[in-house]
Amino acid sequence: MMDVDEVAGFFTRSDGSYLFARWGRPIAPIVFGVEDATLSVVKGAFEAVCMMAGHQMTETDPELGTNVMVFFFREWAELLEVRDLDRLVDGLGPLVEKLSAAEANQYRVFRFDAAGAIKACFIFLRMDDVLSKVPAESLALSQVVQSILLWSDLAFTEQSPLGQLEDGRVVLRPEIGALVRAAYDPVLPEMADDPSHAMRLAARMSIARGGMT
Repeated sequence: MMDVDEVAGFFTRSDGSYLFARWGRPIAPIVFGVEDATLSVVKGAFEAVCMMAGHQMTETDPELGTNVMVFFFREWAELLEVRDLDRLVDGLGPLVEKLSAAEANQYRVFRFDAAGAIKACFIFLRMDDVLSKVPAESLALSQVVQSILLWSDLAFTEQSPLGQLEDGRVVLRPEIGALVRAAYDPVLPEMADDPSHAMRLAARMSIARGGMT
């Protein structure tokens, strides 16, 4: 089980600030750029992670219609051709230019409500040679886990949130599953920027321990 410092590390950003946020409304995802078989895999990953977290999914968000948009594409410039996406993602043009220059293959943009809870997420996946070799189930689970909370920008740079069972199945690492479940404990706030919040998370992980299999 992780100690308080390890828990805090998942929400301590590269500038040293602590920032935690979870979804404050049911998740209503939509996926673009994939065939039906992959679409069902992605939606299945959302369903599994939401069930594990004790969070709800819905067909339609009353304010936004859909509040999670997952885009699969080959080149970053394709995003500039998506109708009205520049209205949803501030600074889309400069962002695309930056990501293209960095040859990035993934990026997530979050939007927040007045209380600081997550209200929307845009997941961008450029299917380069690296991502194209990742099984759809692994890619979907990884992306959904990384969008269920506002993690630190350093959270998974050294180790994936996923692990592999002896039979070859890829699953969420048990400690990450416990952390997600603890994060959605109703007694905890939807947003926190005080590092002491990590102590409350750690205290609940002993109850929420276990993993998704």
